[in-house]
Amino acid sequence: MDRVSSRLPTTPPPATGTPGGDPVRAGLRIAGQALAAVAAGYAAMAVTAALGLWAAGAADLPGGFGAVLAAVVVMASGGQVEIAGSAGSLAGTQGELTAMPLTVTLVGALVTGAVFLRPLRHHAVARTGALAARAAAVTVLWLAVLAVLSGVARHDFPISLGTPDAQTPLGDLFGDLLDAVNPTVGFRAVLGPTLGYGLLWILGVLLVALLVSRRSALPARLLRHQEAVRPAASAMLLLLLAYVAVGLVIGLVVAATKGHAAQTFAVLLLGLPNVSWLALGVGIGGSWEGRADGPFGLPMPQVLDAVLRGGNSSDLSTVDLSSLAAQDSRAWWLLPVAAVLVLAAGYVAAVRSPARVRPWQHALRLGAAFALTMLVVMPLTLVEARVGLSLLGIGDLGGLGAEVVLRPEVWRTVGLALLWGLAAGFLGGLLATRARHHGEVSVGEGAGERKTSDPTS
Repeated sequence: MDRVSSRLPTTPPPATGTPGGDPVRAGLRIAGQALAAVAAGYAAMAVTAALGLWAAGAADLPGGFGAVLAAVVVMASGGQVEIAGSAGSLAGTQGELTAMPLTVTLVGALVTGAVFLRPLRHHAVARTGALAARAAAVTVLWLAVLAVLSGVARHDFPISLGTPDAQTPLGDLFGDLLDAVNPTVGFRAVLGPTLGYGLLWILGVLLVALLVSRRSALPARLLRHQEAVRPAASAMLLLLLAYVAVGLVIGLVVAATKGHAAQTFAVLLLGLPNVSWLALGVGIGGSWEGRADGPFGLPMPQVLDAVLRGGNSSDLSTVDLSSLAAQDSRAWWLLPVAAVLVLAAGYVAAVRSPARVRPWQHALRLGAAFALTMLVVMPLTLVEARVGLSLLGIGDLGGLGAEVVLRPEVWRTVGLALLWGLAAGFLGGLLATRARHHGEVSVGEGAGERKTSDPTS
């Protein structure tokens, strides 16, 4: 009977990450691959944002669709957009906007990461210098395009005050004066913070892509850590994508059966992960606090908008499982859905780990991975949008002000994610061990039958 050695080869496998041969040709190839990753990422983000804005009705904006599109892509890349306006010496406009259209963000991250990893696949080891060169090339090109988009993302819109009547003091007292100065409100990207946050964004995308990919090469020094990190990291990515997929199915059903298709598609194309990952946090017991006040809001489900508008104008409402269920009892389903999907993530992480890993080790790894995942995801769901018109420095006037606030309670949800991850990792490890043992018994029984039928072997 032949014996197969389980020892690793004494000669390390060839490293990849830089094309061999002429250094100039190698550099050009790295630059070309980086350009492909950046171009694909921005193209995917632009298409997604354009469709979402079209569904939201932004195509009717007077001459500002291109600037709004650029602003959405900038915000999706972590950039900062400020709201400002002018109403002459009598009045002023104030505004604030902090939000990430996470559908656009997710699409851009997935496409950019996939194209970045493509040259690193099907190799065992990557050279550290070459991998750093690839990441640096992608980062520089990404920031260059982001700077250009920041220059495009600026526009001003006129404020319509409506027709004065007896029920609007603003129209009676100040309408003629304000109409004379043509008040406007606009937005513009802030270059410095945009490039700073954009740098963190693209570096985070590349790092996460390397962590979750099971087939991409790593430097030799990091290979011994991949068994502890990659299974749990890839399971967390699958968990987040599973929630987005469930939200997409629900959204399509709602669009087909409940009406308001354009509004629903605007939510799907701009803020689906915002809602889906909020559902994940609420399902494990986390909470948000917020308020919605004024004539307009952001693309969000009606049940969430109802909770945000349900409190006092001066107090923040709590968004959690009980408050959502008070508006719609179907919200209780978020709890069993979270239990099933988080446990499935624990099982996937355990199956992808070596058989020698103990269930308690699975628990620690998944607990840490889930806590870190929520620590990253929760701040991304922050929404703060305010706009108002004041006269002679006196408050918001005539219902022209509006506010939408949605703040996550980060540390509470991170702590709960740690506990859920520990439990799901341990149970997933037990299920994976049982499945492996069942497979070994089946194989062993088959081998025994073959041995009995051939006693001379």
